[in-house]
Amino acid sequence: MKFADLGLSDELLRAVTEAGYDEPTPIQAGAIPSVLMMRDMIGIAQTGTGKTASFVLPMIDILAHGRARARMPRSLILEPTRELAAQVAENFEKYGKYHKLSMALLIGGVQMGDQVKALEKGVDVLIATPGRLMDLFERGKILLTGCNLLVIDEADRMLDMGFIPDIENICTKLPANRQTLLFSATMPPPIKKLADKFLSNPKTIEVARPASRNENIEQFLVKTSERGKRETLRDLLDAEDVSTAIIFCNRKTTVRELAKSLQRSRYAAGEIHGDMDQSSRIAELDRFKKGDINILVASDVAARGLDVKGVTHVFNFDAPWHPDDYVHRIGRTGRAGAKGRAFTLITPSDDEAIDNIQKLTGYTIPIHDAGKAEAAPAKDEEREPRREKSERGGRGKPKRAEAAEKPAATKPAKRADDRKPAPARHRQQDDDGPDDGWNGPMPDFLSVGFGS
Repeated sequence: MKFADLGLSDELLRAVTEAGYDEPTPIQAGAIPSVLMMRDMIGIAQTGTGKTASFVLPMIDILAHGRARARMPRSLILEPTRELAAQVAENFEKYGKYHKLSMALLIGGVQMGDQVKALEKGVDVLIATPGRLMDLFERGKILLTGCNLLVIDEADRMLDMGFIPDIENICTKLPANRQTLLFSATMPPPIKKLADKFLSNPKTIEVARPASRNENIEQFLVKTSERGKRETLRDLLDAEDVSTAIIFCNRKTTVRELAKSLQRSRYAAGEIHGDMDQSSRIAELDRFKKGDINILVASDVAARGLDVKGVTHVFNFDAPWHPDDYVHRIGRTGRAGAKGRAFTLITPSDDEAIDNIQKLTGYTIPIHDAGKAEAAPAKDEEREPRREKSERGGRGKPKRAEAAEKPAATKPAKRADDRKPAPARHRQQDDDGPDDGWNGPMPDFLSVGFGS
């Protein structure tokens, strides 16, 4: 099946083709025709399945007919975090470039006055976190009586973050005859109850439950020790054909320390976590997407919603505490039909966490044979240039020089020689989640007009 078979407009198909896509994913193929037919829908799909485009694409064509009125958005998309809201906004910007649609992004940490100005002009698409939306509604700055299309995205995470009462309150403010789309990776009883209450005869489309194995991702466990983790990781980065990689850590402090360690070893590495302000996070993600850095060390704030094409590897520096987080982490690779590899560094203390992951996925993750016993690095060794194992136990010429002599087909993990000082990080508390400290200047796409 092709996108052209789904009933989308020529302008939209042109934007999709220019974005590099031709065939829809299963969730897109199932959802897009139903949305275009104005049916309520429940989409059960894990991250990395193309879920966002499955509602963004038909919404653009639906909203092409009609006109926005001041303070009365025509459609509403609810997201649990600021970063996910921004990701959806980027999708509208990418696919809606040949449509004259306006969009506003309502998230915490952005000046409310600028958001009110955008709403007063009238918007076709309003993307919001529940807290900021209710704040503006209670101030009388927004009317929801003209909103005929509602999307509740990442409903299971909304539940985890305590937003279900807010969502129920928002639903009562919208027209009763609206179209409602609900997306979730799982369907626990509270989400099923929410769907039964606010959706009318919905069509359910389910693909690739989180507990199933993604066949496009090769998964491995790598045995190491707490002291030997960094050396083991560097050995993997050197041995693997790493084009673009994300390395996940459980703690923000570990993210910062590991990123600096990799930079000292001359890898082109950056970092993203909840203690960074909004502008720093956006800048770091842009560097990663542009290829200025090819290794991103991240906390779980980036595990959901971060969509970067071409991520070849995911490394779990720490085994995740919750098995669901494992699924979302490794889902950063193997996306849109591409192949990926995921490595999880484990120590004896991780046995219980790995057991829980394997029970959830129903898959026994094989042990990766690194070909050598891991050893704890000496403190000074980390500051030395990385060298091939040919001398001493064994250090030869710097890896940077070695990379230039390798055949072009081999892509060693990118390293940077002259590093600029990292930007200052400011701890901010996010009112939309425990690890999404996203405060700072207003994003460029707070109010976006598409088309010429």
